[in-house]
Amino acid sequence: EEIQRETTYPDGKVEKVLKNGCHLIFFPNGTWKKVGSDGKTITITFFNGDVKQIMPDQTVIYYYADAKTTHTTYTDGLEVLQFSNGQIEKHYPDGKKEITFPDQTIKSLFTDGQEESIFPDGTVVRVQRDGTKTIEFNNGQRELHTPQFKRREYPDGTVKTVYMNGQQETKYVSGRVRIKDKDGNIIMDTKL
Repeated sequence: EEIQRETTYPDGKVEKVLKNGCHLIFFPNGTWKKVGSDGKTITITFFNGDVKQIMPDQTVIYYYADAKTTHTTYTDGLEVLQFSNGQIEKHYPDGKKEITFPDQTIKSLFTDGQEESIFPDGTVVRVQRDGTKTIEFNNGQRELHTPQFKRREYPDGTVKTVYMNGQQETKYVSGRVRIKDKDGNIIMDTKL
């Protein structure tokens, strides 16, 4: 671009005004700033390689050169971090966070302490504030983990519960109930 005027300041800063209306300001430490002809688009390239862009709508995009990470802050308060490994984090103004991992697993962290993870195979894991975990598998099976037991529910209605003491209880849709002790010995079986 053709330079319209150039000014050198006593502190070593140099400002160039281009014919297209852009302003370029060069600082002695190697940092430089470009103000677009619209006066609203600003790009600052820091001496360490970081780049900060301010868009006309006041969205701020900051690129951390060393970490190869981009942090975008939108005017509505949404913040998006994009990491070099492909991980993306969204921090919402209400405090919710959503993380998309490189394998495309999506984890949501809610402000009330609950969590939800959706895995690429369709499995969904929900964790309540009290630590209770529900797992919904893509084959229709469902698991519930509490401090007292782990329970698996099968699509045919069968429910198998394993208690913390190792005892197992299986309830079949037919009404049959089978209970095993911690060593796997059947202690009750109501064959119908």
